[in-house]
Amino acid sequence: MRDILEDIFSNEPLDPTESARRSLRAPRRKRFYERADAGDSEPFAVLLDGRPVRTPARRSLAAPTAALGQALAAEWNAQGEHIDPATMPLTRLSNSIIDGVVDNPGPVADEIAKFLGSDLLFYRAGTPEGLVRQQAIHWDPVLSWARDVLGARFVLGEGVMFVEQPDGAIAAAGADIPSDPWRLGAVHTITTLTGSALLALALARDALETESAWAAAHVDEDWNMAQWGRDEIALARRAARFAEMQAAATVLALTG
Repeated sequence: MRDILEDIFSNEPLDPTESARRSLRAPRRKRFYERADAGDSEPFAVLLDGRPVRTPARRSLAAPTAALGQALAAEWNAQGEHIDPATMPLTRLSNSIIDGVVDNPGPVADEIAKFLGSDLLFYRAGTPEGLVRQQAIHWDPVLSWARDVLGARFVLGEGVMFVEQPDGAIAAAGADIPSDPWRLGAVHTITTLTGSALLALALARDALETESAWAAAHVDEDWNMAQWGRDEIALARRAARFAEMQAAATVLALTG
């Protein structure tokens, strides 16, 4: 079992965009187990026919809550004749958290904090009016939440010229970055997928729904497709990334 799982899930990147891209061409192996279950005590290990699953780094694939352990087991039970990593974003994310975040959370938190200095939501279009309006509809409520709840008042700019943000605003929002490695890994995934730490923090605080955060992250892309037509290749890639987004949202929902 170990060699098969390491072959399937080895070298999974922490970057969720790269993970989604790789999942489209990931190797598939014949299913070798009858049933997956979650252990009945913490940590809640995933068991295949009663045998524990290991991450690529040979650690136990185990969740901090029973609900998350059951969600992981359900992902394994949903596999057909072959194990398809492209349909297992929660397992891939869990591997990344267990192997890459638990023992070294500092760099992950630092990377999220960097986004607070140049967050997607700070940079606004000057024209056309329709795009300006859509950005305001999707982004202004999140900025208001950051101001009112986190005490972080950020500065907006027009175009792509860098706008330096107040140290106090970055520090106030940065203080809300989770310390728990599972929630930290989920917030990192959402930040990287959306280009916005604020969207990720709002989602972690239940101030935003997953679909709303995803729509906010794609305002510009959706506007362009509305004007020039659908880009099916881009939409297929977005669907793969959204699966990663949903996995991260599941981790947040089941560890809160």
